[in-house]
Amino acid sequence: MLALILFVTLMVLFLANTPIALAIGMASLAALWLHGDLPLMMVIQRLYAGVDSFPLMAVPLFMCAGSLMEAGGISRRVVQLAESLVGWLPGGLAAVAVVSAMFFAGISGSAAADTAAVGTILIPSMIRRGYDKGFAAAVQAAGGSIGVVIPPSIPMIIFGFLTGASIGKLFAAGILPGVLMGMSLIAVSTWLSRKHRYSTVVRFSWSRFLRSLWDAKWAAGAPVVILGGILSGVFTATESAAAATFYALLVGLWVHRELRWKDLPDLFIRSALTASLILFIIATASIFSWFMAIEDIPARLAQGLLSVTTHPTALLMLINVVLLIAGTFVETTASLILLVPVILPLVPALGIDLTQLGAIVVVNLAIGMLTPPLGICLVVSCTIAQCRLETVVARILPFLAALLVDLALISLWPPLTLWVPSILHP
Repeated sequence: MLALILFVTLMVLFLANTPIALAIGMASLAALWLHGDLPLMMVIQRLYAGVDSFPLMAVPLFMCAGSLMEAGGISRRVVQLAESLVGWLPGGLAAVAVVSAMFFAGISGSAAADTAAVGTILIPSMIRRGYDKGFAAAVQAAGGSIGVVIPPSIPMIIFGFLTGASIGKLFAAGILPGVLMGMSLIAVSTWLSRKHRYSTVVRFSWSRFLRSLWDAKWAAGAPVVILGGILSGVFTATESAAAATFYALLVGLWVHRELRWKDLPDLFIRSALTASLILFIIATASIFSWFMAIEDIPARLAQGLLSVTTHPTALLMLINVVLLIAGTFVETTASLILLVPVILPLVPALGIDLTQLGAIVVVNLAIGMLTPPLGICLVVSCTIAQCRLETVVARILPFLAALLVDLALISLWPPLTLWVPSILHP
């Protein structure tokens, strides 16, 4: 009965458009109050314990690093490098949007930040060159979703925090799936651009490519600092986030000289506010997860899924469907904290590595960022393109189809997620 009250209250609050963090916290508080045997002071303790974690410090630091790199001219140089690489394709700017998003994904760890950083440059450029507004917004949103798959990835940090999985291995597991998703999106954008006769941007030139590569050398150094430090074992994820923030500050102030001291307070405040939203969701969701653990709800829900099927492949596909639906209606961080405890008991029945499961979960939720009503990448792209959400939804469908095929490959072929971790972490 308490479990039913918990989930019904949560759904009612979601339908009432209550902010995610408040909805989770209020539903948990109602269930605790009705339980009667648990002191409500536990709510305060769990709020604090939910974010009292060294790995979670990486979240605000990566947010800050992404903001500093965008303001310091790194994202603009990344776009120029991408243009020299794929601008010669039909509808070259669409391919540039995807490749730029892949590069920036190695810096920010956030899909929304990825979409905004690249989209503010490329969406207006595409519209000026005659691209349909809906198409420009759709391709940028699709590319931005890769931001949580290619490392560093804030959702992977949260998954590692929840399950105890190695964050270094999770980051390594996201490399090939992220590249696969990027290549698929480039193929779809090129096909659609040829169909709609969108023009190329530039002819390929080795001299132009080498010049862009030289101009972007400091931008290319950011993923080296972040990923190289983590994958080599020199840094933890949190330490690499701190190093990335210092690197972004150094490059923006003294190398590119596009970042000014007077800009820093506003950048720090905006980064802190954005990170605080994520951490507040984690804090309130920790009460929810704690109460579910007390009532043994995850194990019972897992048994419910096992009663539908025990075949590993069918069970994995069922989990994918649940995650895709959840990603459509629930914010990514909340989805992780609500669903991972339910999925975790199913790992023995699935017969897959925890690292592969982490990659599958994150890819599912990345796809959820492209589906309304809560598709954050869609919302960001629509805001930049100044077009209605319904217009973009129709254009996003071919990209969604390609990503669903990628998800099936990632789910059914373990080497896609486990080969790189096996090399870097033997």
